[in-house]
This record gives sequence, C-alpha cells and structure tokens, in this order.
Amino acid sequence: MKNCRKYKRQYFLPPVTCMDWAEKDYVDKAPVWCSVDLRDGNQALVIPMNLSQKIEFFKLLVEIGFKEIEVGFPAASETEYTFLRTLIEENLIPDDVTIQVLTQARPHIIQKTFEAVKGAKNVIVHVYNSTSVAQREQVFKKSKEEILQIAIEGAKLLKELTEEAGADYRFEYSPESFTGTEPEYALEVCNAVLDIWKPASDRKAIINLPVTVQHSMPHVYASQVEYMCKNLKYRENVVVSLHPHNDRGCGVADSEMGLLAGADRIEGTLFGNGERTGNVDIVTLALNMYSQGVEPNLDFTHMTHICEQYEKFTGMKINERSPYSGALVFAAFSGSHQDAIAKGMHWLEEEKPEHWTVPYLPIDPTDLGRNYDADVIRINSQSGKGGVGYILETKFGLNLPPKMREAMGYTAKAVSDHTQKELLPEEIFELFKRTFEHVVSPLDVTEVHFQQTKGGFSTEVTSSFNGKVLTAKGEGNGRLDAVSNALKKAYGFQFDLVTYQEHALEQSSSSKAIAYVGIKKPDGSLAWGAGVDSDIIHASIDALVTAINNR
Repeated sequence: MKNCRKYKRQYFLPPVTCMDWAEKDYVDKAPVWCSVDLRDGNQALVIPMNLSQKIEFFKLLVEIGFKEIEVGFPAASETEYTFLRTLIEENLIPDDVTIQVLTQARPHIIQKTFEAVKGAKNVIVHVYNSTSVAQREQVFKKSKEEILQIAIEGAKLLKELTEEAGADYRFEYSPESFTGTEPEYALEVCNAVLDIWKPASDRKAIINLPVTVQHSMPHVYASQVEYMCKNLKYRENVVVSLHPHNDRGCGVADSEMGLLAGADRIEGTLFGNGERTGNVDIVTLALNMYSQGVEPNLDFTHMTHICEQYEKFTGMKINERSPYSGALVFAAFSGSHQDAIAKGMHWLEEEKPEHWTVPYLPIDPTDLGRNYDADVIRINSQSGKGGVGYILETKFGLNLPPKMREAMGYTAKAVSDHTQKELLPEEIFELFKRTFEHVVSPLDVTEVHFQQTKGGFSTEVTSSFNGKVLTAKGEGNGRLDAVSNALKKAYGFQFDLVTYQEHALEQSSSSKAIAYVGIKKPDGSLAWGAGVDSDIIHASIDALVTAINNR
C-alpha cells in the first residue's frame, strides 16, 4: 500500500444524534421486498439475460413470493422495453404483483417510460437523480438549487403523465448517491418531491435511500436513515426504502440496521448480484430473519432449485460458502463439529424442544430442502468418529458401539487422507462392510454345534486357519463365549471378549439383525467385527471371526 492519506471519509453524519436504532436487537418483521434482479442484477452481468431468460427469472421471483419486482429501465434500451411489453401483453404479471420501472429525472426518458407501462395494472414509477457532493461538483457541475430543481421537475412530470393516463401509478424517488450527500440536503430534496406528490394512505409514496457507494460503517448509515425517517414530511404515508450496495462488504448489515432505524422496504437481489461488489443479498436477509423466528414472507424451501435456475439464467456461480445457499454452507468436516451436530440431532429427537437448537446449525437445513447425510456431515481426512457414526446410523441403520465408532472413524480418515478426497456416504458404508463385516481370512468358521449345559453352553466348532482345518470343543456361559473359548483352545489365540451389541436392521430388512463384537488384545487395544444374518447367533459368530481376523 502506498499512501492511505490520499483518501478521506466521504460520508456526512446527520446534524443531530440519531441512535434510537441502537436500542433494538433484532428485525421483528419482514420489510416490503423489491427484487431488482432484472435491472441492477442484469446490468451487472457480463452477458445480459435474453428475453426468454428474463421471463423465466420473473416467474421464479413470483414463485418465491416477491410482490414488487423492478423489471427494468424501459427507456434505456429496446431489449428492456420489449421485455416489459411482453410481460404486459402476455398477461404474465399476477394481479397481486407490482412491477417497478426505473427512469432518470429527464422529460423524454420519463415519457418513454410511461409509454412502456401502458396496460399494466400495478406500477411503481421510480425516478432518481444524483445529489451527492461528488456528483454535483464533478458530473453535473450544478449547484444544490439546480439539482433540487431537477428532482422537482421530474416529480411534477410523473404526476402530470399519470393524471393524463388516468392511472393510479405509485411513485418512488431516490436521491441517488444518498450516502455521499449531506443528510440535511437529501431531506430537503425528498421533502420537495413529497410536497408535489402529496402521498395519501391509499397511495403511499416511496422514498428510497440508496447506498449507491458504501462509504461508511453500517451504524453511520443507520443514523442517516433514522434522521430521514424522523424528518420526512407525510411520514405516515411514505414508505422508506433502502437500496444497499456492498462496496465495503456491509450490505446485509446496512440493511438490517437501516430497518432498525425505521425503514420499511428493501431493494436487493438474489445472492447479492449487482455492480461492483453487488447489491444486498435478499436470500441472506430473509433467512437471517427466519432463523430468529420472524416470517420473511419469501419462500426458499427449494433452495437447490432456486440456485440452479439462477445460475442458468445469469451465468453466475453461487459461492460454495454463500450464507444459506452455498453448496458447503451446512457442511461439517471437522470431527469435533460433526460430533456436536450428531449429539445435537439425537438430543433434538429425544427432547423434542419447541424451538430448533443444534450446535453449528443456526437453521434446519431441511427447511431449505437440504439433507443431513449429504449436506451436513461430510467425511474427509479432518473428520472424526461422530460424523462417520452419524452417517452409518442415519443413512444405513448401523448403531455402532462408541469404541467401534472410533475405530471406523480412524479407518475412514486414513482412506480419505490417502486418496486425498471426500468420502461419500455410500463409500463409507462399503468401507465399513469391507473392513468390519464378513472377514474370513485367515480364520473361517465353517460349522458350529451347541449343547446346553447346567452352567451355560458347550460347543463343537469346525474351522480353518491359514488353510488348516481343525475341530475343537469349548464351554461358556453363553453361545458366543463358548465359541470364543473353542477357538482359543484350537489356535492358542489370546484375547478377551469385552463388547457385544446387537440390533435389528430396520432400514435394510426387519428379518435381519447385526451384531458387533469387540475383543481386547494382550496389549490392551481393541479389535472389531460385525456380522449380519437372519439368525443372531450366526451374526454374532461372524462378528467374532472378523474381530479375530482384525486383531
């Protein structure tokens, strides 16, 4: 970095302290949402959407639940004009959806805009002009009074053309570059516009306060918004709207704090697409509210479908770590995280609390159409026993003993580390079966006969070890103990049978069961085996044989 002194702060604080917003700790109701994907979002694309893509995108926005959709700047190009006319003439706009059109405060552009909206039922005409110090001095080279007159003349023309059309279009005004404008001056311009429109309760005006360029920390913007909300004329009949961009990466924070400051409406895009660093991400904003028990009035239940459609229409790629929507946003690779999530999910099932609460998951992934086994617990070389055990239990119905989970976790970790890749649930299941189920070399038991005795059971076991066939007898307090003792006698094995567990395989077949056996070797370490059979005794013996072969 060469010289930070070439920069200075370009924002202006209100003339009085405005900090009421700081006493609130969350957004308690959804704002009016206005999608600007088809205008701001589209103009930021390397290759703008064609007509059919824009129509399909419009339908997607309607499905999600947007009631206000900015459809373009119809006077800016023939493509945008044609798109708007297609929506109107083909009756593609639902009666409960309002389209918004954008126009500069210039007479010929405003007139072309009114031609474009003929026949539309619900319309917001959004007029703007730049008011910031930089724009006044460098671009327009006009005084404050001259800039004010541009806004006034634009507001008058909107009102006149609406009356001529016999329509009841709603009006929106933006002091563009609001964040680089002195708040007192922005207020003067907005109030002058409102004096012309004289908004009423049945036809409210929108005053939009755009973060055209992000110059400040979010609390400064919140103070600016609060100042405007407190001092606008006709406030009860004015919808205060925010249009945050993301130059400093604070678009979401600006929006949330602006809503705390009194704003009523948000203009933004899905996933934050827009010029430079983008617009505010409405997906994040809406689901932040949802995760705190506030209904956002937008439906992201089918998030994967929305993401796929968005990427198809725009050619953009959603970042894998994008909040709520990214492919990896719920993924836990860390062993400690996986263990906490798995235990949290079990606690949820057992306690059935009224509200969602699981470590590391601020929102239930299934609310967005995601799956725990595929999207949450992901296995690689960083993973541990909790994640592997959770996948085997929830997807394949295997409830491993705790120490066996640990052994399986190390086995999966080693394979992932060696192959340098993530293991899918099916690969983990196959690895379990290959390692811990029906391992019959070097030991294999081919025939077993039992006889009940006064103290338990006696058995005769025929087996082979490294190709050598032996028959041996043994006794024990149970069938498995008897087989274990017979094999020890036959081959001089040294181990203790320390863990035995069994359960039905409900997800596979109710007629089959699985048995888990753990044996302790002379050095104190454990070896594990599992057996699956419709006969639990056969399953137990298979598990013991595998454990011995794994010792």
